[in-house]
Amino acid sequence: MSTTASVPAPASSRLRRVAGQPIPAEGDGGLFTQSWFPIALSAEIGTSCLRGYDFLDGRVIVFRDAEGTAHVMTAYCPHLGADLSVGDVYEDTVRCAFHHWRYDCTGRCVSTKVGDPPPAAARLYRFRSVEKYGIVWAFNGDDPWWQLPSFPYPDDELTIRAIELPQTLPVDPWVLCCNTPDMQHIKALHGITFETGDPHDQIEWTDHSLMYDFAGLHRRGEQVSNRIGVFGTSLYYQATELDGRWFGFLAPFGLPRPGTSRVFLVVAARRDSGTAPEVEAFLDRVIALEQSVVGEDVAIMQTIHFRPGTLTAADRTLGRYFQFLRSYPRAHPAAEFIK
Repeated sequence: MSTTASVPAPASSRLRRVAGQPIPAEGDGGLFTQSWFPIALSAEIGTSCLRGYDFLDGRVIVFRDAEGTAHVMTAYCPHLGADLSVGDVYEDTVRCAFHHWRYDCTGRCVSTKVGDPPPAAARLYRFRSVEKYGIVWAFNGDDPWWQLPSFPYPDDELTIRAIELPQTLPVDPWVLCCNTPDMQHIKALHGITFETGDPHDQIEWTDHSLMYDFAGLHRRGEQVSNRIGVFGTSLYYQATELDGRWFGFLAPFGLPRPGTSRVFLVVAARRDSGTAPEVEAFLDRVIALEQSVVGEDVAIMQTIHFRPGTLTAADRTLGRYFQFLRSYPRAHPAAEFIK
């Protein structure tokens, strides 16, 4: 009688992937994180200009009133659903191209072309908005519970540039923000060396942000002293001494629809750090440096299936940020208006 020895199953079939608790994606359950999101470059919104942008799970318009203040409101006319971005700004109101219903800066319908009284329910949702760093921002929530960060120097002492990168990335903004608490990422992908080891114990946490300082070297040998952080789920902050010269940098991430990000870049330099041409040349250098760093991230983010996975000791801060994201407030007060 012959016997056949059993063959052990391949090791891979006996293993189970150990992963952390999932993080809610933007739009899960119809909710989005309560954060400041960039909507448009200020330069795109001229006087009497009306522009439309995808945002959250719908669409918004941006326009300026007679005093030059930018407003962000939902884009679809409550009459029959026309996209107001194909209308115009008329006598300090947004006028629908379809039937010429007009909406004031609060989102209230103030007149109809045929003279019928505007229905009380004919309203747009007006997002809380602010214009800062050459960008028009909107807060997803009825009342902003934190404010955009400032650089350590007054804005009127800075030369500031803002641009938007052409590509839309197939990840939520918070995925991009995870790069900042990811110490392995900073060292392995970007080739930055920390002078005194990973700064896990120096992280400054609030209910809406993290911030830390480190000194080190870029892979090309530039000496840097950085203060970097994340605000909410959509904004990377950086203030840096590069070879003894200060610059500020922001990477705000827009949310045109669930699972996608628009990438804006803001750079700032002190006006008193040289002649105007010298300051502009320095900003050119900073933009080139930061675009090269962001470019390394873009290649990864085009294909990643991001999820909390099997972490190591080097991921202490990243793991805590994951928990921050899991408990981060979510809402969608514009839900009935924006689609």
